[in-house]
Amino acid sequence: MKQKLSFFLIICLCVLLSFCSDKKEQTSDVAPYQVNNQVISLTENSNLKGRIKVTEVEVEDFTFDLVTAGLVKAIPNHYAEIASPFSGRIIKSFIKLGQKVSVNQPLFEVSSLDYFEAQKDYFDSKQEYKQTSLNLKRQADLLANGVGVRQEYEEAETENSMAKAAFDNATAAIKIYNVQPTSLVLGQPLIVRSPIEGEVLENNIVLGQYINDDADPVIKIAALNKIWIVGKVKEKDIQHLTKLNKVQIELSAYPGEPIEGTIYHVNEIVDEETRSIDVLIEVNNNDRKLKPGMYVNVRFIDQPEKVILVPSRAVLQGEDDSFVFVEVAPNEYIRKNVVIGGVSGNQTVILSGLEKGDKIVSEGGIYLPQL
Repeated sequence: MKQKLSFFLIICLCVLLSFCSDKKEQTSDVAPYQVNNQVISLTENSNLKGRIKVTEVEVEDFTFDLVTAGLVKAIPNHYAEIASPFSGRIIKSFIKLGQKVSVNQPLFEVSSLDYFEAQKDYFDSKQEYKQTSLNLKRQADLLANGVGVRQEYEEAETENSMAKAAFDNATAAIKIYNVQPTSLVLGQPLIVRSPIEGEVLENNIVLGQYINDDADPVIKIAALNKIWIVGKVKEKDIQHLTKLNKVQIELSAYPGEPIEGTIYHVNEIVDEETRSIDVLIEVNNNDRKLKPGMYVNVRFIDQPEKVILVPSRAVLQGEDDSFVFVEVAPNEYIRKNVVIGGVSGNQTVILSGLEKGDKIVSEGGIYLPQL
């Protein structure tokens, strides 16, 4: 009797398990949503109802904040790399590393055969011009007194014009090296002078060293009280630069001590490799915290404005556009394309595509079909 009862119970259990399995299969076969005219409707027993959350769109104050890498560099007009203009031997130095110099201040002296030849050309052309001027004056006087010859006067005039041109060229060649021809002495060494006011950043002068005219610069001078920072801004963020009015420079060497700067120039050419543009930022650097070649973080800050902000997880990416799901009725949604204006933290700025009061899927949108 007990064996029959046990056998009966086993059969009942098998039937019950089979029934539950069939019911489970039937339940799993039920679609979680239906699509009609682009409207996605969740079915009555859809398992997506617990996964989808809806948020109402609000207009909020938003301050655009763009952070990018920047490189510190000296302002070109405030920076000079100085080499010897002639091949020669350095015979004297007037400066030392870190020294402040003014415009035209002597830096070093070079004894140069080439410079001697330039001096000689100057004095020779000066003498030639003087002689042709005297000859022209004499021919003019003879012609005026009726004893001169017109042809000889014209030849003297031509010679004088040619001598003057040669003298002017020789004078200009001397002035290029910041030398006053009137105080020039034949055979004196060339004194190389500073073209700018600034500080000696690099001094590679070696007394007695022979250097060629194509050698690397031996002195680098820069005025670093003001400096440029080159910030890289991605192509997609260029639109914000016209509205930005404040820039902060953040240095890892001085955490918590940002430096303010102003946008000096926005480059008109996009780098094809990085898809970004260079933004030049001018910064006061009286305390010398910024050093040329240093990497910094550049933070562009905009004035607060009213914008539509949505959770970033609500924005999905299609093949060519961005979109969100908008609730049109309880458990009914449609896809709507949006234009993104930027991302800040876990929120995304929507420039167009949504209106205040729209209800969007803030979580679970990935489970809905991307029509």
